[in-house]
Amino acid sequence: MKSTLLIAAAAVAALSFAAVHDGANAADKPKAVTSNKPNANGTESTEAFVTGVTLNDMYQIQAGKIAETKGQSQAVRDLGKMLVADHTDMTVQMKHIFIATNTKIPTELGARGKRMIADLNAAKPADFDKLYLSQQQTTQAAELALLSAYAEGGESSDIRPAAAGAVPKIKAHLAKVHEVQVAMK
Repeated sequence: MKSTLLIAAAAVAALSFAAVHDGANAADKPKAVTSNKPNANGTESTEAFVTGVTLNDMYQIQAGKIAETKGQSQAVRDLGKMLVADHTDMTVQMKHIFIATNTKIPTELGARGKRMIADLNAAKPADFDKLYLSQQQTTQAAELALLSAYAEGGESSDIRPAAAGAVPKIKAHLAKVHEVQVAMK
């Protein structure tokens, strides 16, 4: 549990698309998102989980739409389309549960997420597929760690089953990303 917790905390930190900004330099200074560390009761933080999953889904949907149009290989375009559909469904399924927690739900990507999307938009055609797949490997792995940790020890008994239910889908996404990466080598 402790190692899963550390992995999840690192994943949230690495991929926190912090939506909270300050001052005039907001785009350059993302504030830290609450890590997915235990709360006072020793369980996974619902706030960090809601933030992490919501921001990752927003990124996945935006990145997938870009891949559908900019992908050089049919496999990348198909992967983008699948991820848009799956993460849109996941957002719809989780949103009503998240609202019930009275946790603030992010409504836009933070600086890191925006930079990742900007990198995809700016990528040269010859570089796009490799960049997209690299981002997918990282973001899907982080979401898997976050979902798994919350399913094992999340503080909300209403959200734990939803987190556990999403794990197989994200594992399938990671497998598909790996399959496409191998096929492109």
